[in-house]
Amino acid sequence: MRALFIGYGSIARKHIIALKRAQSDVEIFALRRTIKALKETGVINISNWDNIPSDIDLILITNPTSEHEQTLIKALKLKKPIFLEKPPIHKLSNAEELVETVKQSGSLVYSAFNMRFHPLIKWCKDHINIKDVLEVSAYCGSYLPDWRPGADYKIGYSANAKLGGGVHLDLIHELDYIRYIFGDPNSTQSNLRKVSNLEIDSIDSASYWLNYNDFTASIRLNYFRKQAKRHLEIVQKDYVLQIDLINFVITNDAGSVLFSAPKDVQETYNQQMLYFLEAVKNKKLTMNDFESSIETLKYCLNEK
Repeated sequence: MRALFIGYGSIARKHIIALKRAQSDVEIFALRRTIKALKETGVINISNWDNIPSDIDLILITNPTSEHEQTLIKALKLKKPIFLEKPPIHKLSNAEELVETVKQSGSLVYSAFNMRFHPLIKWCKDHINIKDVLEVSAYCGSYLPDWRPGADYKIGYSANAKLGGGVHLDLIHELDYIRYIFGDPNSTQSNLRKVSNLEIDSIDSASYWLNYNDFTASIRLNYFRKQAKRHLEIVQKDYVLQIDLINFVITNDAGSVLFSAPKDVQETYNQQMLYFLEAVKNKKLTMNDFESSIETLKYCLNEK
């Protein structure tokens, strides 16, 4: 198997680990911005689209979000299965045309949302009775300067609105897994803004309210919480579930552990890659095709 990565940053490396675990003999190619890009063992650098081998089996788009749209348009011409890092694109101005372009191409395009493969999210999907739900609260906050050790947070894409940065886009996972567990809401509201003293021009605080028939799901996201927290609380008729997505444990309001799993974030990427490869083999996606990911983006940008 030969896989082409377009964009070779930290997220690409996580997917490469997952790909090599799933397919040990995979050959990795990387389309880089310049022929002077650093060489890495086991990665074959390519400096332009014309040099892409014709026998590539997969394309993985892992460059900055602002480049996804044009990269996807080019990649579709190669008629290969495409793995597109989230969010699919960063604005909706050409989204409907792009959805149609993907359909017309006949290519399988998967939008990567690895949190769907978190064992606690999968447990919720399998065990929550939506009829018993009274309230849902999701929270994800962490400190942007700590995200990429050794790198200047002020020049990364997350800090740059023009590059598709912003906590609402970076942490779109929360919106996606709420849709995954509970389905689409009847209506939504949001509040997106910059509130901290971080030296960025992107949104660092995002709040959403998703209104369902019998309950409301609230989501809060930020870049400025120094002690990271990723948590989901589900209030039900008889008890409350506390879902700690960082420590991989679910407890009830009495403190009893209902479910736990090994604390291994990389495994969510591993399981996602296995899903993608199986979809490629069967030529069929069962979730998170490009059109579905655009629906999540509409909620994210409050344009639903």
